[in-house]
Amino acid sequence: MLTSDERQHLLTIARAALEARVCSRPEPDLDLSAPIGSHHGAFVTISRYGELRGCLGRLTPELPLTALVRHLAQAVADSDPRFDAVHPGELDAISIEISVLTPAREIASIEEIEVGRHGLIAEQGARSGLLLPQVAVEHGWSRDEFVKHTCLKAELAADAWRRGATLLVFEAQVFGEEDE
Repeated sequence: MLTSDERQHLLTIARAALEARVCSRPEPDLDLSAPIGSHHGAFVTISRYGELRGCLGRLTPELPLTALVRHLAQAVADSDPRFDAVHPGELDAISIEISVLTPAREIASIEEIEVGRHGLIAEQGARSGLLLPQVAVEHGWSRDEFVKHTCLKAELAADAWRRGATLLVFEAQVFGEEDE
């Protein structure tokens, strides 16, 4: 688990990277060398007035966590295909949330899924969909609804897990600017 100081450092990196990208200015010098939580997958989510404005992440820890958060915060500014690029006038209304992930593991039964604790990945063939742990809680979904929506996100049938789709779970430490 990350300490309060580590979480704050990651949020500072994310905010600076997001603002630099949106305002087309050089990124300020930031300490990316700190060995925060070593290598983990992560997601950066941005919201505007409480509404989702973008969310991008990586499951695989290809970069140190500080560098990954910086990269994702830059990318979420203009690369989430569901949203237009963030404009400078929006920045004061944007809040940042970071989810630091544990490695995913395959499960044998949906009974292993704990809503609010686990994030979920559904995979079949070349299709894959992921929902973070907080999504099920925010929508008030049951375990079955969570599985269904994860399959649908992967563009699979809602019950694809009954017909050969693989389900994987992971956990996340979730924190945001509004928490710190």
